Amino acid sequence: MDSGLEQQLQRLRDQINSKAAHQQQHAAMLLAVEETIKEQKAAMEPGSYFAALLTLMEQQTGSNGLSNAALFLLSTILPYVSHTMLRAKFTTMMAVLSQSLDLSSADVALLKSVISCLEATLLAQDASSWKQPIAQATFKSLLQLSTDSKPKVRKRAQEAVSNLLSRPPPPTVIHPAASIASRFVLDVLSNAKADTQAAMHTLQLIKQTEMLWPADDFGDLCASLMQIPRLNTPFVAILAFQALERVFSSAGEALDEDQFRDLLISVIDLKPNINDSAASEAWLKIIEKGYIAYASVSADGCFQSLPDLIDLVLPDIELGKQSTRDAATRCIWALIRHCVPDSKLGSEDMQRIIAILTTGLSYRFRESWTLVFLLIAALFQRLGKFAHPSMDELIKEVASMRMEPEFQFKDEADAVLGAAVRAVGPQTFLEILPLNLDGESRQGDVGRAWLLPLMKSHIRNTPLRFFISDMLPLADRLSRQSQQFVSQGRDIEAKVFNALSQQTWALLTGFCNVPADIIESFTPEFAERLATELMEVPELRPAICGALQTLLTAVHSLAHKEIEDSPITQQQALAAEQHLARFAPDYLSQLFNVFAQSPGAGRGYLMDTITAFLAVISPSEINATFVKVCTMLDQALKTHKPPTAAELTERYLEAHPPPTAHTMTDLVIVMAPYLDAERTQMLMRAAFVLANQSEDAMLQKRGYKALSRLAEQPENSPARQIIESAMAEQLIPMLTESAESVAAGSRRDRLALTSLLARNLTDDQLHFIPAMLSEVIIGTKESNERARNIAFETLLVMGRRMSQGGTINMVAITDDANADMAAEQSASMEEFFKIAAAGLAAQTPHMISATIAAISRMLFEFHEQLNNQFIVELMKTILMFVVHNNREIAKASLGFVKVIAVVLPKEILLPHLSEIVPSICKWSHEYKNQMRLKCRHILDRLARRLGMDAVAEATPEEHSKLIANMRKCQQRSQRAKENGNAQRRSEDDAAKTVAAASAATGKKTFGSAYEDIIYGSESEFDESDEEERRGSKKPKGKKTKGGNTEEATAKPNAWIKEDAEGPLDFLDRSAFTHFSTIDPSSAATAKARRMRSQPKMRDGKLVFDDEEEEARKAQAAAEPAKNENAGEDYYVQSLTSKDGFYRTANQKIKFHKRKAGDSDDEMDIASDSETKSPAKKGKDNSGTAYGREFRSKKAAGDVKRGNIDPYAYIPLNPKTMKKGAIAIKNNSKKDKRVRRVKG
Repeated sequence: MDSGLEQQLQRLRDQINSKAAHQQQHAAMLLAVEETIKEQKAAMEPGSYFAALLTLMEQQTGSNGLSNAALFLLSTILPYVSHTMLRAKFTTMMAVLSQSLDLSSADVALLKSVISCLEATLLAQDASSWKQPIAQATFKSLLQLSTDSKPKVRKRAQEAVSNLLSRPPPPTVIHPAASIASRFVLDVLSNAKADTQAAMHTLQLIKQTEMLWPADDFGDLCASLMQIPRLNTPFVAILAFQALERVFSSAGEALDEDQFRDLLISVIDLKPNINDSAASEAWLKIIEKGYIAYASVSADGCFQSLPDLIDLVLPDIELGKQSTRDAATRCIWALIRHCVPDSKLGSEDMQRIIAILTTGLSYRFRESWTLVFLLIAALFQRLGKFAHPSMDELIKEVASMRMEPEFQFKDEADAVLGAAVRAVGPQTFLEILPLNLDGESRQGDVGRAWLLPLMKSHIRNTPLRFFISDMLPLADRLSRQSQQFVSQGRDIEAKVFNALSQQTWALLTGFCNVPADIIESFTPEFAERLATELMEVPELRPAICGALQTLLTAVHSLAHKEIEDSPITQQQALAAEQHLARFAPDYLSQLFNVFAQSPGAGRGYLMDTITAFLAVISPSEINATFVKVCTMLDQALKTHKPPTAAELTERYLEAHPPPTAHTMTDLVIVMAPYLDAERTQMLMRAAFVLANQSEDAMLQKRGYKALSRLAEQPENSPARQIIESAMAEQLIPMLTESAESVAAGSRRDRLALTSLLARNLTDDQLHFIPAMLSEVIIGTKESNERARNIAFETLLVMGRRMSQGGTINMVAITDDANADMAAEQSASMEEFFKIAAAGLAAQTPHMISATIAAISRMLFEFHEQLNNQFIVELMKTILMFVVHNNREIAKASLGFVKVIAVVLPKEILLPHLSEIVPSICKWSHEYKNQMRLKCRHILDRLARRLGMDAVAEATPEEHSKLIANMRKCQQRSQRAKENGNAQRRSEDDAAKTVAAASAATGKKTFGSAYEDIIYGSESEFDESDEEERRGSKKPKGKKTKGGNTEEATAKPNAWIKEDAEGPLDFLDRSAFTHFSTIDPSSAATAKARRMRSQPKMRDGKLVFDDEEEEARKAQAAAEPAKNENAGEDYYVQSLTSKDGFYRTANQKIKFHKRKAGDSDDEMDIASDSETKSPAKKGKDNSGTAYGREFRSKKAAGDVKRGNIDPYAYIPLNPKTMKKGAIAIKNNSKKDKRVRRVKG
């Protein structure tokens, strides 16, 4: 039985104890059917379930209705029943199911089950069966249900119809029922004005159906869809546009040229308002799909209407909303790419298109310049060499905009200019925009040194002779100018011209990217010039080596593999490779010398260039060179002294070359894949010598790397054959005997070699696995991440080899024939686990924890190959270490428990849950090393798999609070899902899944699934808490009248930055550089604030300005101006002066009780009892004068001047403390303090 069906049936069986009545009925029906099948001694296959259910339904034909449970179960079974059986029982099925469709009072669940059954049955029919009236009548019933008023029924029917029409029975291309569907659609759409709901549902059906419509009805269908937007119903119009887009996507050749043209003209006439973003986007998609389909029918006719169409769409980029701008950009980009034939690239209509897009560079498109630049770059890409000379002025205009100092779209402009370089080539491009870097080649006053780094990444498939004839002399002139400046003592200018010379040389890499004139331009003179610069100018070595590597790699790949759209043919590439091979020996000798003299920290590019030359040179020359290097290596080893610790530091390696022995070893390793059998033997002997260099870890590391390079060669290569012949007598003994003398830096390469050797072990070499297993297990605890990954991968390689079977010679491991063990052991997966489990008896916690981690990884990978009883014994053994007092061991054991909680079946976990949970709970209160959090995550996983009740039952009483908290978190998570947070979590999980899938290599690796289990929490409790925190902090925009938020409706403002030259000339092309979307006043204020915050020097002291004092001074200075500007405002004077008055409710005049010392903005209104008593003389009621005499003029803070302490003895005014007094001030912090004292 199919695994997918078995999972669904098992889910139904588990619902027998469900609280929902319908789920219990489904489970009971399934169990009854299975009991019937067992009584009949039939196989548990989909056909048996189908026969039993069909018999049951035939017996119920006389009843009023069919059983919901039987129909639901049948809809689950039918997708897995063979098509032959469904065709044989087609008539019976239709007769049984038809009565359910006639029940007008049938519930939603019953109709959904019937629709699923009809879908599965009709999908199994061939073309002849669709001609039967019963099949056509059934399909018409599904079409009627697709416009049903019940949303769930309608959605399921639309899915069924869409699925049927998109999968026509072979060998037909158009479904036999397509004509029925088209007539149904036409009937509904013709009555759209009277029945808008049915039309809307039908449009939704068309939108989601991918099919080829009949050619006879295609024109009528498009005409009907074009009439829908004229109903002036916005939502229906958008659906009509989307449906028309789907129809155009599958148009094929259903319409001729005239019909297509007329239809598209009608679509253009329906262009919606630019402010209606939804309708505009749908209309633009129709234009895009329609014209692409039109181009496939008539390329010339489509191209003739293209300029006017682009002119019509371009304003949407200027005035539309952001989504409309993006849709318009995609539309124009698709039109340029698919609707411009190659024969029309230099036509007048193409010139019109260029002129139209050039208008997008005007200032009115400033907000959309990013999109305009994207379209211009696409236009360059489509035109290619035809962009010259028609787009020369456009290139100059973009360059002039790019050179403006305030231009904000430099990256977009660089992309346009880069596309121009690829299209017209660097030679033509520099004719349009000269560099003007020196006097000899200057053609204007404007220097364009910024073009050099821009051109570097866009030059490809360009003749090499242009670099030799023009760019190389320019680099020489710039270098000579730099030397002249050095002799004159002008260091700044010298550095600038030297940098320009190096940037010119850097262009060589692009010119070497598959040039067509390799044989003609790569002359001995040019090769000698490159070799000279390589030896004499260290600054140019990266550029020259990169160019040579690019040239050799591209030519070699084209010579041995035919690639479409290649600038040169395979025969030309072979000839170019032979031509370059003539210079390879001289270049290799030069590169070897430079490699030996270069510092060790930055010579990787030299090694890459050497590897590229070795791929094109003849094998005989490689072998001869190898012998010379081996001789030099032998001489270097005789006098070699291990480097000191100071000589291995990064700073030392950046300035000094490594020892000669290290350099020669690197060179022999890089030549390993190209050696013959005799030289391979020499390399292996040298590698054995290097691997025994325990005093020098770097040499030992290179020895293991050399053996790994030989072991990874193809199966029939001489290196691989020699490695296999030396396995038993040399390699295995060497690796096992040298385990104690391995340096820390060599372990990674030694583990890599072990992994390579373990892949191809023969049956008599399996003793290598137990001999090296302990070292591999220890390697899983290495501090180096790559070493750990290699160790885990080696474990898996050994496990796969052990699962293939064989015999392990245990005597070869112990060298003791009288040992208390069997002389031979059968290789199997369980034996591999037993050998690894021996590490649990180690004396050190480090080894024990490493063994547990290794077993966890092995169990995750191979648990399906182990017996359940063996897994239980292994689990019991590891669980004893969970309660170990050593945290390192306990931490590794918790990782093992986390693995078994995920990968083991429930049948194994449930009986032992009472042992697992108490052992975990021991660390539930330990905060160190996040032990508490780990325990919580493991319990969370167990609860999700086995149920919270089962985990709670196995939890000790003293940890009941933890389970209670987990229940609360679970309920909180459930509420968050109901509130809509489930969608956000699913999107986050999907993003994580996509990231993990993109990083994976197609199989489970240590860095993907296993690492997610061990190190990833995936706790829904923590996620729910995080979601609540994230949701509570979500900002909310202020609602406007239109219903949109304030953030969405706000538009950026613009400011004009004036200068001292006078008014801004808006006709100037550089006027846009004086516009800014940032308020200059705010920027000036921020700058002034930064200037004030900086300390000033006075009398040799740092003085910090006091912001409060500055504010008081500014306020005092503003008062006279305020009074002057106020003029004679008698109303204000009547309210603020001491002689002012006011009228009461009885229209009586009362004068203010204000004294001369009171400030204008302060007024005391006392109670009646206070007004009767005379005012006491003294200080004002606010008490603000106290403490001011202590203030210093030069410093902030408290200053004593022989008086009372200002912060301790400020007297309180009794009048202000009196009950009923109210102070009306300026709402300052001081006034708040006064009111607080009164209260």
